[in-house]
Amino acid sequence: MKIIKLNAENIKKLIAVEITPTGDIVTIAGKNGAGKTSVLDAIWWALAGTSNVQAQPIRKGQNKARIRLDLGELIVERKFAINKEGETTTSISVENADGARFPSPQKMLDALLGELSFDPLAFSRMEPRKQFDELRRVSELDADIDKLDALNKGDYAKRTDINRDAKAKRAQSEGIIVPAGEPVPLVDESALIEELQKAGEHNTEIEQRKARRKAAQKQANIHKDAGKKMREDAAALREQADAKDKLASENLKAAADIEKKIDEAAELPKPVDVTALRQKIEQARASNKTHTEHERARMERAAALKHAGELEAQSKTLTEGMEAREKAKADAIARAKLPVAGIGFGEGVVTYNNIPFDQASSAEQLRVSMSIAMAANPKLRVIRITDGSLLDEDSMAAIADMAKAGDYQVWIETVGADGKTGILIEDGMVKVPA
Repeated sequence: MKIIKLNAENIKKLIAVEITPTGDIVTIAGKNGAGKTSVLDAIWWALAGTSNVQAQPIRKGQNKARIRLDLGELIVERKFAINKEGETTTSISVENADGARFPSPQKMLDALLGELSFDPLAFSRMEPRKQFDELRRVSELDADIDKLDALNKGDYAKRTDINRDAKAKRAQSEGIIVPAGEPVPLVDESALIEELQKAGEHNTEIEQRKARRKAAQKQANIHKDAGKKMREDAAALREQADAKDKLASENLKAAADIEKKIDEAAELPKPVDVTALRQKIEQARASNKTHTEHERARMERAAALKHAGELEAQSKTLTEGMEAREKAKADAIARAKLPVAGIGFGEGVVTYNNIPFDQASSAEQLRVSMSIAMAANPKLRVIRITDGSLLDEDSMAAIADMAKAGDYQVWIETVGADGKTGILIEDGMVKVPA
C-alpha cells in the first residue's frame, strides 16, 4: 500500500492541504517554518498512534484538526479536538475500500507499520546498540545472539585465566629438577637406632657388672686383711682367740664364698663397637635424605603436570563451547532474512562488509538504511525522509533508484521555495503554481 491522497487540516502549522502524490519520490518543499515538517508529521501521526503525537498537534487558535490518508485498500482518519477542560483528545478510524470499519484500528495499523519505514536516515543516526536491536528485529533472528556473545565473553575470560594458570604450572614443572637415574633404596634407620639402643643397654649392663665385681673384690680384700690381723692378734689375745678365730673363720668363709662366685662367674662378653653403628646411622640418614628429595621432586613435578593437564582440558572445553556458540550465532545469522548483502552482527553492533556500520561510507550507510527501512514494512510501502536538504545529488539519485526498484513511495522534506521541484508548502497550504 502507498498513499493515494493526503488531507490535513489544522495540523501544527498547516491550515488545509490536499496532496495527491505521483511517482516514487514525493518532494515536500518550502521555506523553514512553512509547514513542510507538519505534512510528514501528519502522515506519521495518522498511522503511528498517540504516543508519537506532540503535545500541541492542533494549529494555534483552532480547536479541531483532522488527518485523512487514503491508502487504496484502507482509509485512515485521525481527529483531534480540545475538550472543555482544555485537554487535547484524539480518535481514529480505519475502514476498507468497501466502507467496513475495523474494530481495533490502531492494533491493525501497528501490524502494518515499521518504525524505520518512515525515516531510513534514522537508522544511520541511531546509537550502535539501537541499530543492532533494530536489525535483529527486522531480520527475525531465531537465536539470542546477545546471550551467546555474553556467554562467550565470560568463557573467554575464564579460558584466559585457566590458560595463564596452566602455563604457570608447566613453567613450575620445568623448574623442578629430578636427579638422573633411580633413587638409592631406603635404609631402615629405625632398626639401626633400635640396635644402637640395645647395644648401649648391653654395654651399660657390662659396666654395671664390672663395677659390682670390683666392689665385691674390694670387700673380699677387706675380709682378708681383717682375718690376717685377727690371727696376728690371736697370740697376744688368747683370751679373745676363740671369738677372734670364729670371726676370722666367718670372714674367711665369706670371702671364699664371694671369690668362688667370682671364679665360677661366666666370662664377661666383649663390648659392642657403637662407633660403627653411629656411622651406619649417619650413612642411612644421608641416603634417605637423597631418596626423599628425589621422590619429592618427582611427585611435585608429576602434580604440576597433572594440574596443567586438567587446566588445559578445562580450556579446551570452554573453547569448544565458545566455538559451538559462534557456530549457532553464525547459523542463526545465515538463516535470518538480512535486508542487505554484506550486513551482519558484531558484538552488540551492526557490521557492513565485516567492519562496524558507523565506519562505512555515507553512500553505503544510506543504501543499507533504505534497505532496512523497506524490509521493516513490506505492506505499507511508504518512506519518510526529514532533513532531505542534507542529501547530495548522488544520495537523492540512489534513493530514487531504490524506491523505483523496490516499488516504494518516498516522501522527502527539502528547503526551497522556487516552486520548480515537488510540492511547495507556503503559509500552511499547498501553493498552486501561477
